[in-house]
Amino acid sequence: MLLLCFAVVLLLAVLVSSLAHRTILSTAVLFLAAGFVLGPETTGVLDLRPESDVVAILAELALFAVLFTDGMRVGWADLRSAWRLPGRALGWGLPLTLVVTALAAHYIVGLDWPEALLVGAILAPTDPVFASALVGNDKVPARLRHLLNVESGVNDGLALPFVMVFLAVAADADDLHLGELALELGLGVVIGVAVPWVAIRLERTRFFSASTQYKPLNAVAIGLLVLALGKTLHGNLFLAAFAAGITVATFGPRQREAFEHFGELISESLKLAALLVFGALISLEFLGEISWQGWVFALVALVVARPLALAVSFLRSGLGPREQVAAMWFGPKGFASVVYGLIVVESGIPAADEVFQLVALTIVLSIIAHSSTDVVVARSFEHAELKTVSRT
Repeated sequence: MLLLCFAVVLLLAVLVSSLAHRTILSTAVLFLAAGFVLGPETTGVLDLRPESDVVAILAELALFAVLFTDGMRVGWADLRSAWRLPGRALGWGLPLTLVVTALAAHYIVGLDWPEALLVGAILAPTDPVFASALVGNDKVPARLRHLLNVESGVNDGLALPFVMVFLAVAADADDLHLGELALELGLGVVIGVAVPWVAIRLERTRFFSASTQYKPLNAVAIGLLVLALGKTLHGNLFLAAFAAGITVATFGPRQREAFEHFGELISESLKLAALLVFGALISLEFLGEISWQGWVFALVALVVARPLALAVSFLRSGLGPREQVAAMWFGPKGFASVVYGLIVVESGIPAADEVFQLVALTIVLSIIAHSSTDVVVARSFEHAELKTVSRT
């Protein structure tokens, strides 16, 4: 039934995608709303629970694919070019957003510090998918689009170690095995770097060469091997995926180019499927269980945490006021946050339900707010450019 529902909603999304690019209609909102309507607490068409096996499997595969393609989008050459503004957003903005969000979770909702920091780490990453009309519009200044794209491509992977560490602390603060956690994370990075590096080196020898037909599958094979080795050797799958993507982008530009369009389609399909499942876990009853403090927290996380963090990060940056406000607002809580929230539910920590409620509410409000305002903000840049042209 899940496959049937996904296929129907996907076809509908494709048919209205052109309209969605021109209006406040959003594909992400469509899948979220469809999941909500089809969920067990609404119509019951989809019988999904946070602990369902399909939820865990889909979340794992989708996050792996997203981090792999994110890493491939930001090789070292990309990071070195026009790095000044993204560096500020990642070096200062990401940790400050985490801290401000954690402070809100602790003092507004009353979570203990490990859980509050976990919420901050989960909600720190951003996703340009929910602001696609902005980052994909040529009328929007190139440096702003570059800033949002590079930041969102890197911050999922940067936030991941913090999520894993704070989750481990929240799970068992008295018996924390930091050595095992460090080994898992380190092994993930080693697998993610070694596998694609060896594969790319092999293809460059005189004995091996990928045909034109199979070139897009080269990166797919690398990703699957990284996934399989990560599972077999108990390395962290998600850090392995992110490291593998960066390695391919750095050492295999041809492999990256061949995979780019194909990989984006795979990643986007898995994202949308996960959003459908995520929406099915949300219900009016679920939202009704959230205290008023939780609603206040969600608003603070959206309209205070990132704007405040980026206001500090962009001091004396030379970024124009209009661009700075757009960057501060468009920090949508995206797909990585969805999956990190599902990981928390599966972890079984004492405060898992409360953490998931806060994360889910913030993501829902973010998807609605950001994906319905990206067209408006993009048009404001278009109008500003037209005024400038008319004056000259």
